[in-house]
Amino acid sequence: MPEHGTPTDPYQPVHMGLPAWSLLLPRLWLALPLTAAVAVLAMGPMLPGPLHFDPGLSPVANGWIQAALTTPVFWWSGWFFLKRFARSWRTLDFNMFTLTVTGTGAAYLFSLFALLFPAALPAAAGHGGQPLLYFESAAMITTLVLIGQIIEQRAHARTGDAIRALVALVPPTAARLDSAGAEESVPLAQIRVGDRLRVRPGDKVPVDGLLVDGSGTIDEAMLTGEPLPVEKRPGDAVTGGTVNTNRSFVLEARKVGADTVLARIIRLVEAAEDTAPPIRRVADRVIDFFVPTILGAALATFVLWLLLGGPGAFPLAVAHAVAVLVVACPCALGLATPVSIVAGIGRGARAGILVRDAATLERLVACDVLVVDKTGTLTEGRPELVGLEPAAPTTPDRLLALAAALETGSEHPLAKAIVGAATARGLPVLAAAGFRAEPGAGVRGEIAGAAYRLGRLAWLGLPPEAALASTATAAETRGGTVVWLADGERILGYLALSDRIRPTAAETVRELRRLGLEITMATGDNPAAAAGVAAALGLPPPRAGLSPAEKQELVTSLQAQGRRVVFAGDGINDAPALAAATAGIAMGHGTDVAIESAGIVLLHGDLRGLARAVHLGRAVLRNIRQNLFWAFFYNLLGVPLAAGAFLAWPGWSLPPMFAAVAMSLSSLCVVANALRLRRLRL
Repeated sequence: MPEHGTPTDPYQPVHMGLPAWSLLLPRLWLALPLTAAVAVLAMGPMLPGPLHFDPGLSPVANGWIQAALTTPVFWWSGWFFLKRFARSWRTLDFNMFTLTVTGTGAAYLFSLFALLFPAALPAAAGHGGQPLLYFESAAMITTLVLIGQIIEQRAHARTGDAIRALVALVPPTAARLDSAGAEESVPLAQIRVGDRLRVRPGDKVPVDGLLVDGSGTIDEAMLTGEPLPVEKRPGDAVTGGTVNTNRSFVLEARKVGADTVLARIIRLVEAAEDTAPPIRRVADRVIDFFVPTILGAALATFVLWLLLGGPGAFPLAVAHAVAVLVVACPCALGLATPVSIVAGIGRGARAGILVRDAATLERLVACDVLVVDKTGTLTEGRPELVGLEPAAPTTPDRLLALAAALETGSEHPLAKAIVGAATARGLPVLAAAGFRAEPGAGVRGEIAGAAYRLGRLAWLGLPPEAALASTATAAETRGGTVVWLADGERILGYLALSDRIRPTAAETVRELRRLGLEITMATGDNPAAAAGVAAALGLPPPRAGLSPAEKQELVTSLQAQGRRVVFAGDGINDAPALAAATAGIAMGHGTDVAIESAGIVLLHGDLRGLARAVHLGRAVLRNIRQNLFWAFFYNLLGVPLAAGAFLAWPGWSLPPMFAAVAMSLSSLCVVANALRLRRLRL
């Protein structure tokens, strides 16, 4: 099996040209206190009432302290932004960092110039005889953007988690038998096709092979998603990564290393993640024209004032150009997306919706097809007694008590369901004497001196009454598993067990359809069980008996038709489809691999969370669009004022100081709008 998790260069870009979030975090810890100090020094003397704070410093001393505090924030904490800014100009591939660093750089460099050469600036560039400084803008914007990028990079850092969880399913060693039958523990890499391996109860099957000696009950939930273990006898195939639940057996290795089913599943997940389209924020989609527009406006402002300003026009041209860059500095634009996402993620968490990848919310909104797993998603994922039918004169309670007595010695999930049902009814459950299990058939034992058997009808070899046979067939058609009880002479009745449909499934299906999603069921379960669940929920005929690869193929085939697919599941067998889907949603009670492959997890396994997640995604995207509208509307008003376009008539202007205030107010509006998501009804 290929190795994963090989160490790489920590400075290797992960997303948006930035390194891993762990390298950005120390820069944030430095930026936070320094930015707070700069904000207090800059804004404290201007605040009214109890918020007013005067450090008792001269304006010049105050300015130099701000410069000293801002410099490490701008150069060290924002170093990767500066590199990305330089690259955007080298390649002419403008992005958010182009505008961010242009604004922060203009504020920082202009403030340094004002400190060093205050006499070179016109009175319009100052206040109260002192030059205006914008160090707090440079520090605050750098810190806010850094926080947003750390959140985003952490989401992308989880890309390999699903792969690592899959690899962890394979045991590191295997018990190999030599020609004399002696057993030795060897690393899995040394196993070759044809080797004979012993698998004890509770062990994971190391490789794909054939069972050649003994028998066992194998938990194949990683492949099928089904909770019921499967009986295996000599000649049956077993799959690496599955779990032997009861008896020891010997298998012959047939596929090892990269050829195993589990290795192929890993490659499917890798391929799906590698070919997934890059996530692109709404703000990034408009930045292509916004950045050159603002840069062009600042340049045009500088040139026009230089040409038309008369003597001493250079300082005035610089002041107006800086005002344009300050008022257009993308604080509001940069906050428009991450603040909404953070607020939306918090609201979702309170409703049991864990958003692991914020961009999944955007993709979820665009989806028009839901492919949903059955077991553990539409159903509860555990069998239980759903019906029993005794033959006269046996009573229902006696039928259940006898069946439970036979099953007390078994660890099979069906046995646990029967015993649990008897206990819940308060029936006395006595252990049967001489208990013996017949793999793949049933169990037998003696109760009060009489012999009883419980299992498949064909194994019992006794004909049931016609009425019993009819109702049992109906139960099987509905997807139930039927076990029969008999004494030495006749059938005493049957018990039907099934994995119940979640109480909220029908309601959720109706709501998702109302939201415009077409729903398709895809499951590894048998066609009868799948069809029963689909019919009960009013779904179209399901795709049943699918392997993990076939589930992924279903998703990709729909995507090839131009459909945008959201996949919901909970098993290891769902991981490739979850990774390949436009948006993947995992149930919180599911396997770690399914959860790591999905962008959204329903924490409490509440199926209604599917509809709530769609509502949440739409609300977050709507909120982001509102924020972007106000950010751009603010720029449409602020940029001409800062450029001096209305200075001649009607005499309006926006000096740099008021440009900074306007920029802060626009950010405050964006934050206030985003916080409305905290009260969103889901």
